[in-house]
Amino acid sequence: MARPASKWGALSTPLSQPVLEVIEGLGFEKMTPVQAASIPLLLSYKDVAAEAVTGSGKTLAFVVPLLELLLKRQKTAAWKRNEIGALIVSPTRELATQIDQVLGEFLSHDELRSFRKKLVIGGNSVEDDVISIMQDGTNILVATPGRLQDLFERTGDLNLAVRVKSLELLVLDEADRLLDLGFEATINTILGYLPRQRRTGLFSATQTKEVKDLMRAGLRNPVLVSVREKASTSTPKRLQNYYVVVEPDMKLAAMLEFMRSRQIKKAMVFFPTCACVEYWAVAMGTLVKPMAVMALHGKMKSQRIRILKAFRDADSALLLCTDLLARGIDIPEVDWVLQWDPPSNAAAFVHRVGRTARQGSDGNALLMLLPSEDAYVDFLTRNQNVALKQLKLQTKQCDADSALATLHRLQTEDRARFDKANRAFVSHIQAYSKHECNLILRVKDLDLGKVATSYGLLQLPRMPEMKPHFSESFRGPDPAVDIWKLRYKDKQKQASFEGKMKIYNETGEWKGKKKLIKKKSIPWELANKAREERKENRKKRREQKQKRKAAVEAGETAPVAKRKRHKFTQEDLDELAKDIRMLKKLKRKKVTEEECDDEMGLDGDQFSDESD
Repeated sequence: MARPASKWGALSTPLSQPVLEVIEGLGFEKMTPVQAASIPLLLSYKDVAAEAVTGSGKTLAFVVPLLELLLKRQKTAAWKRNEIGALIVSPTRELATQIDQVLGEFLSHDELRSFRKKLVIGGNSVEDDVISIMQDGTNILVATPGRLQDLFERTGDLNLAVRVKSLELLVLDEADRLLDLGFEATINTILGYLPRQRRTGLFSATQTKEVKDLMRAGLRNPVLVSVREKASTSTPKRLQNYYVVVEPDMKLAAMLEFMRSRQIKKAMVFFPTCACVEYWAVAMGTLVKPMAVMALHGKMKSQRIRILKAFRDADSALLLCTDLLARGIDIPEVDWVLQWDPPSNAAAFVHRVGRTARQGSDGNALLMLLPSEDAYVDFLTRNQNVALKQLKLQTKQCDADSALATLHRLQTEDRARFDKANRAFVSHIQAYSKHECNLILRVKDLDLGKVATSYGLLQLPRMPEMKPHFSESFRGPDPAVDIWKLRYKDKQKQASFEGKMKIYNETGEWKGKKKLIKKKSIPWELANKAREERKENRKKRREQKQKRKAAVEAGETAPVAKRKRHKFTQEDLDELAKDIRMLKKLKRKKVTEEECDDEMGLDGDQFSDESD
């Protein structure tokens, strides 16, 4: 088989002059392997399923043939304003916006201006999208799956299914990610609205079973294209992967020291959850001054595109994010990708580090591991063909103490930061417990006292995983802080908090989304008296049971007490319900056996005579 051409002008099916001029203006002198393999196939009207490592130029691999196919049809019959000739489906708003921007570069050329494009993604009103499509028309539609399905299923004047009858090309970008996010049913619904006489390009970083199923459903006799820069690795050729092993309570100091020693200018830092991103954005904003710190995660709505653009335009900045940005996003001059902890699955590691070393540039990535996680390196090597080099960091205890003091100070200055810190820690542990590689990364192997120290918590939170011995390794503020005296800087939040405190002091219940705190609503003396009475009643019942048992063993007729129908009072029913709730808490390990016995008025050894 002949080797694919690498020069843009050397394709067997020549590209049009306007497209070549835009490519030259963008500075792409040669085609990447995935471009050289995919473009000729799509131009020859074949369905293509392409697999290539992240950062290999997949966007141009479908944008260029898309425009060529539209231009070829234009020569015989001009595209109408309401005819859609190309449809690109992308898993996230950020990636869809990036594709739209690349298209914009081409459509700014004088000879390509006749083609109209439209970006339809979540975050804005679907009615606005409908009005815009109907008024302006569109020939190229770039969309996220959910919004596109909404438009197809919308009845009324739009009738999108009629507009796509002349569709030349459907592109499913990051197809494996589309399926990972649960869009399989949505994609199948969209395929049902599209004409069968079309070309389809499916682009992904991995060929999973679900992707192969989608290929059978949506592509007709597809040509498979698999491109890897090195046979022995899944990551870009010029990417250097490193890892460092550090104790949990030294992790923050290690990351700060690493950024200072490497003089990092532009980096992405991946965290496991949205709550972690929210908290560390506040903390890092103080710890790495004067470097700009930005945060981006899936729970953000309208500001996501603005933040991503600000990071692209910045000369020096840190972008804290979740795996929302792990796929397909192209950000120039990212010199480092830092990972606070291992991602939820091994494939995500490859996508994360692929945000650097793109289009032949140099790049670096660092993964931070705990001593209990060192086997993860070998797991990555075997599972993803990724080689990592170990780095040794000389982190000083004084630097760790200084960073910890800063975290404590930030929380005491504003209770909102205290809330963020606790939410971040709890969400981190919950995410860790759901890790795909749970044979190596196990919550029970973590020293949660040290992990809580790394988050700068003012006190250990109450959660099932938190055992009493973790308090020995936890380092809180010295002297200890009374968290109930922390105040919100936001006056409305503070007023709301004071109102809840007032109700709590009066009723013993915390009026929030949940009853976070329970407090005895009766004096201690009365509660203690009630417990003593319950203990006495249980003791009498045990004595009566033992007497009946002794009488039976002696051959005597055991006295049978005449059963009377007991009338339960509301107080009895409330007491029973309270005991049941306490037993359920014990079963879920939210309270200890001692706390349960004390609350129910039981002695720890009261059944010892029956168990002997």
